[in-house]
Amino acid sequence: MTNQFSPYLQVIWHDPVTGRPGYLVIDRLVRGVSSGGLRMRDGCTLTEVAGLAAGMTAKEALNYDPASRYIPLGGAKGGISCDPRSPDAVDVLRRYLIAMRPYIERFWTMGEDLGLRQETIDSVLSALGMESSIQAVYPLLDDEVKARQRLADAFAVTVDGVGLDSLVGGCGVAEAALVGIERLGLTEPTAFVQGFGSMGGATARFLAQAGVPVVGIADAAGVVANPAGLDVERLLLTRDAFGMIDRSELRPSDVELPLSSWLSVPASVLIPAAVSYAIDDASLVQAQLIVEAANMPVTAAAEPALVDRGVLIIPDVVANSATNSWWWWTLFGDVSASADEAFAKVRSSMRTLVARVLDRAGTVSPRAAAAELAAEATEVIAARFGPATV
Repeated sequence: MTNQFSPYLQVIWHDPVTGRPGYLVIDRLVRGVSSGGLRMRDGCTLTEVAGLAAGMTAKEALNYDPASRYIPLGGAKGGISCDPRSPDAVDVLRRYLIAMRPYIERFWTMGEDLGLRQETIDSVLSALGMESSIQAVYPLLDDEVKARQRLADAFAVTVDGVGLDSLVGGCGVAEAALVGIERLGLTEPTAFVQGFGSMGGATARFLAQAGVPVVGIADAAGVVANPAGLDVERLLLTRDAFGMIDRSELRPSDVELPLSSWLSVPASVLIPAAVSYAIDDASLVQAQLIVEAANMPVTAAAEPALVDRGVLIIPDVVANSATNSWWWWTLFGDVSASADEAFAKVRSSMRTLVARVLDRAGTVSPRAAAAELAAEATEVIAARFGPATV
């Protein structure tokens, strides 16, 4: 989406100990505040973070509802070029957060993203004496004490052993996929999920519960597959903190394949839920529906060929926006600290949003349609709250 105010701010940081770079891009401020996660991966770039920040502006705008208590913020993103499995990753994170402290305290609300878990971020911030990763939004709340307690209560909710905060995003992706399945008229859909962290794991769970067999999952070690469907619950509850599947939990009928084969497993629905730029060769894609659980997984070079073949792509700014929205719905009081209420809100909102995007996508792609809708909403937000100024 083109944004005349973009980017509002770019910060390039270098770790004084390891030399690893980190970035913060504030694409837009609304009411003086922006929203977007912090990712950690080896090779993370400023261009990547800037694209993600612009995507956050679109996600916030697309979920704008004038009748809601939650008023969307601007978009932002942080990134650190470091392997999260590195022994010094937490120390690098700590030094990054020290450097970014003025922005976190006033302008940038932030949560987990690729390579980082919320509990890790919260632990480091607490050790630094900081209130929260979202403290910049507190001045906008009607009752900060009640709002913070509501969010804390929601984070304490678990469903079948998994935290609610780790499930809402995947619930949204799965619902987007179900709408896409209905639009395409797929009668016996099967799904492949690339990435088994918070987003990918939850998406697999909700698809399986909806009766869509998950026939393959890829993690960093390779692919596990079963044409009859994997036991998602068993794998979900035994994975490690990095989304790695415990191969000892596989059934005799499950097979292990090399990671390079992840696009060769037959499935009508493809859920890329790991790294950006994962799908760069359209000829390898067999699926009829791609739902972008990850940020920017389909490259600009691959997308036109996929669209020309009739592959339906539900873009990331739509499909994976539920995590961000749930935080704010809960904090501002649109939903309570209830799993049933959260899932109902995510499902209804996602169905409405996907339908709007696909209805608009006549002569343009769903991504272009989402950009048009986001631009229109951004204009409305700007008219109500003013330009992107502090």
